Amino acid sequence: MGCLFNILVNVVVLILTGFFFTGFELENIWAALIAAVLLGILNAVVRPVLVALTLPITVLTLGIFLFVINAVLLMLISWVMGDAFVIDGFGTAILAAVVMAIINALINLVLKPFK
Repeated sequence: MGCLFNILVNVVVLILTGFFFTGFELENIWAALIAAVLLGILNAVVRPVLVALTLPITVLTLGIFLFVINAVLLMLISWVMGDAFVIDGFGTAILAAVVMAIINALINLVLKPFK
């Protein structure tokens, strides 16, 4: 149930992030669902490897480099999904990663009692 909840939260976060940026576009809700599933898979498999490999720079930047890792994962998902999920550039991906982290934290804070 927790995995499904996280995917649904990521769908909402992706859709809300699309409202903040013109360069962050999802074709429809199904594209958001596919992107959320891919994001979950990449966060479970690829992200720990990237975090381990970039640990010195992450410590040096006090964790801010994690947004770069998240932006890289978003760009990878955008590349895989093609026209269904478009991010205009790396700067937009970094800003989207920051906004997604904030929205995700707020949603999890509000919905924590219901988990």
